[in-house]
Amino acid sequence: MPVDYEKLGLFYLGKRYELASSARQAEPILYDSKDLVTHAVCVGMTGSGKTGLGIGLIEEAAIDGIPVLAIDPKGDLANLLLTFPGLAPSDFRPWVDPSDAAARGMTPDQLAEEQASTWAKGLAEWDQSTDRIAAFKRAAVRVYTPGSRAGTPLALLRSLRGTANESDEDSRARVTSTAASLLALAGFVELGPHDRELTFISAILTSAAAATGSADLPWLVQQIQRPSFDRVGVLDLETFFPATQRQALALRFNSVLASPGFDVWLDGAPLDIGTMLFDAAGKPGSAIVSIAHLGDAERMLVVSLVLNALLEWTRRQTGTGSLRALLYMDEVFGYLPPVANPPSKLPLLTLLKQARAFGVGIVLATQNPVDLDYKALSNTGTWFLGKLQTERDKSRVLDGLEGVTSGLDRATLDKTLSSLRKRVFLMHNVHDSAPVVFETRWTLSYLRGPMGRDELKRALGSGAATTPAEPPRTGTAASAPAGPPGTPSVKPILPANVREFYLLADASVSEYMPVLYGAARVHYTDTKRGIDTVEDLHVAVPFTDGAVPIDWERAEPSSATPEDLAAAPPPTGAAARYRPLPPAGLDAKRYAAWTKDFEQWVLRAERLMLYAAPSLKLTSNAGESERDFRQRLQLAQRESRDAAVQKLRDKYAPKVARLNQRLQSAGDAVAREEQQATQQKTQTMVSVGATVLGALFGRKTVSLSTLGRATTAARGVGRSVKETQDIARARERLQEAEGELKALEAQLAEEIAGLGATDSTEIALDTIEIKPKRGAVDVRLVALAWRPV
Repeated sequence: MPVDYEKLGLFYLGKRYELASSARQAEPILYDSKDLVTHAVCVGMTGSGKTGLGIGLIEEAAIDGIPVLAIDPKGDLANLLLTFPGLAPSDFRPWVDPSDAAARGMTPDQLAEEQASTWAKGLAEWDQSTDRIAAFKRAAVRVYTPGSRAGTPLALLRSLRGTANESDEDSRARVTSTAASLLALAGFVELGPHDRELTFISAILTSAAAATGSADLPWLVQQIQRPSFDRVGVLDLETFFPATQRQALALRFNSVLASPGFDVWLDGAPLDIGTMLFDAAGKPGSAIVSIAHLGDAERMLVVSLVLNALLEWTRRQTGTGSLRALLYMDEVFGYLPPVANPPSKLPLLTLLKQARAFGVGIVLATQNPVDLDYKALSNTGTWFLGKLQTERDKSRVLDGLEGVTSGLDRATLDKTLSSLRKRVFLMHNVHDSAPVVFETRWTLSYLRGPMGRDELKRALGSGAATTPAEPPRTGTAASAPAGPPGTPSVKPILPANVREFYLLADASVSEYMPVLYGAARVHYTDTKRGIDTVEDLHVAVPFTDGAVPIDWERAEPSSATPEDLAAAPPPTGAAARYRPLPPAGLDAKRYAAWTKDFEQWVLRAERLMLYAAPSLKLTSNAGESERDFRQRLQLAQRESRDAAVQKLRDKYAPKVARLNQRLQSAGDAVAREEQQATQQKTQTMVSVGATVLGALFGRKTVSLSTLGRATTAARGVGRSVKETQDIARARERLQEAEGELKALEAQLAEEIAGLGATDSTEIALDTIEIKPKRGAVDVRLVALAWRPV
């Protein structure tokens, strides 16, 4: 009979395994997804089944609607792309190895048929239908390949600047890790926290110049040669780092920049954790960052930057006790060592300490427990322990468990660890009463081994490695019309009372066109919905030569705020060209009329668009996209579900406690009755034996004492019969108590299963429009602006 494992908030990991009989049991091992908030570590030698367990965890998370960020140093996790709901041999055929088929005396087609049959049989043995594969495929799997176009490249070095709302703590952690990673890329290894190169690069990344301009790797090379500051600490720059030595450092970075194929690091998808975990509709997926193709220094750069980005994203989330997202790292060796301090260690330790408060769980896999810092192990609530290579490894694992767990039966665990085989794990979970041994379930994905670049391209398809195009900024050449013939090469002379500004200008601009720039603050209020917010509006509208030189209906959003506008163009090597300004643009009085028109247009055209989920009684925040709102709905659903489950458990807890007490009492009664029956039986046998012996070897005449002993023996036999009846009644009461407890537990499980869950992407949303009221528009600026072409 199939096992029931599709339960609310539970991951189906496998089935209980009996080591004594070396047999798999029917009982499914269901892991509460909330327990991953306290993180997990998986330890086992090569071939123990760690990757299969990790892929199973990712599959369960995807089915449960939990986004996963996976760092893949070995190339195994790309197997998550190989899911075949039809289990047809033709699906497996491209992925079988012809040399493997030849070695087994088979054709590739025959081997594909065998693999399809093996996978169908394996899924059936583990009570999994192809519907589970289809459910997993509904969550997208995206593979990012930094430094390569085999998958989707990541633009890790496009900008070294932090985000606008970055906290001081996040900034310090990001700068230190980024500086160490960049230096490792340039060949500097084993740097200490106070080494000169690390301090110097960190000073550049925290300087005022880093907040402006491109702040990319070419910019860094220039800053190393000519920094924007002249002191580091209390020392002048030349004393701290002389120009000749700075030049040598710049040459090393320039060599990295000039290396063949390095342009891949500068383009591709941005390192945005929210975009990687959720699609445009807010639907969660699995993002795999594959680094198997990189060298050690490049791997460290990628891992440290990704971990810092995840830490920054985590700290921007709201607190929760439910599992919001999962980080899985398939091999953590070298990234969290107990003694050294690579750039990846600080963000990973910080995540282990702080991420649980935001609902972000972390799972780390390694072959040897000595690869992990003890501070990391102390922050880990679940240990998955597989087959270990040496007795020393086993001793280290037991030492680590003793360090985080009290009352540990070391001898029993030692014996258990020595008996483990492939795919069999000992799970120690601080949320459970005792460790459990289980065999991992059959994976939904086809595990064919690590994928190379060509195989990854084939698995992703022809369009998978393309880089998502970035929308052009307002005011760039992408949004400007072609210049008309006869564009003048000099700027028109403006009246003194006409103010002018420059939008997003830099030294590379050679041509400008005139636009009318408008900026306003709009106050939206809705007492009924409790909305009171102020939104900034920045737009630009081109001038025309027609009867209506300015039509605000043609306005386009601008990313420039009034504070971003420049009063003068940047210096350039050649004179910039300016497109003609219509005569209306030279009349200062027209700007006052355009300002009033701007205010009326804002009142007429602008709306605060919000989303509402009536079923959950939630409304989006101002500026919150539908994707972000659906992410919040998903978390609200999970929190509501977890709270409802806990409420049900609390409701049943007194009944369960009473039945457990009754069960204990009934068990004690059975033991007591059995003990009394044994004592009575022994006493009766002695009495009967004494009577028989007295009759055979005593006096020839039957004495009164002999008759008395016979009578006593007969009464003893009667009491023995009564004790047997008492045992039967006590066992009946024990069985009744057990039956009532099982019925109560089944009733609780049925009510929990009845709670149900809805995919956040399927929740119907209402669109709310809030109009600004008269007097709610504060016009900050309406002025002529020159936009780069």
